Amino acid sequence: MPAASTPWLVPDWPGLPAGVGVLQTTRLGGVSTAPYDDGAGQGGLNLGGHVGDDPQQVVRNRALLRAALPAEPAWLNQVHGTQVVDVATLAPHADAAAGLAPQADASISSVPGKVCIIMTADCLPVLFCDVAGTTVGAAHAGWRGLADGVLEQTLAAMRARGAAAITAWMGPAIGAQRFEVGAEVRAIFLQQAQADGDAAVAATDAAFQPIPGKTDKYLADLYALARWRLQRAGVLAVYGGTECTATDRARFYSYRRDGVTGRLGSLIWIK
Repeated sequence: MPAASTPWLVPDWPGLPAGVGVLQTTRLGGVSTAPYDDGAGQGGLNLGGHVGDDPQQVVRNRALLRAALPAEPAWLNQVHGTQVVDVATLAPHADAAAGLAPQADASISSVPGKVCIIMTADCLPVLFCDVAGTTVGAAHAGWRGLADGVLEQTLAAMRARGAAAITAWMGPAIGAQRFEVGAEVRAIFLQQAQADGDAAVAATDAAFQPIPGKTDKYLADLYALARWRLQRAGVLAVYGGTECTATDRARFYSYRRDGVTGRLGSLIWIK
């Protein structure tokens, strides 16, 4: 739900340790002009320096965000892959578009004050925290990264740092009524599910609904696919997964809806 005096959202994440901070931005509360604005003619909080927005507006937007954080976020150059970085090993930087950010789609931290961030505009952001509040993580999961194992890689990196029981929160992504994919995407997930038996195949098949009048086209439930993979990987407490970036024009940027658009930020850190 929205914080009382800020343009961003505070994730509804039961059991999140008090020593962990989380934040989800919206398109509201920034300085970017159309088509990166707030959708109502006011400034938009676009955080992406690679989408065609005025670089100085992006810098100002990031400064507005930075004021609510303990440190500059660890920006990534996201490529729909599965690489995970430990933000404690990264030098501080602010401009992912200038080639200073590492090429990765997930990050973890076990050091207080280091901020993990993922940028999205329809892809699924997933935030992670162990129940002890000693290790956190953030992953960018479009369908390619999800199929290739970016969530599992992030969990493995956290567990290598000593994390035991881990919970997750799924941030705003394109919803099951708007995410159109081809038969080849469905085939990839079904093939992967076969290794886990008939129940997994059935659950995966249920996440793809045929589109009437369109041959080999489906509406995919990205949240359901991610939830199944998380549970298979031992994450039993998964929250969020209720928003749709494509339908909620008032709060979220959406690449599928608008083409040229800004980027949202999903952030987590140890205080």
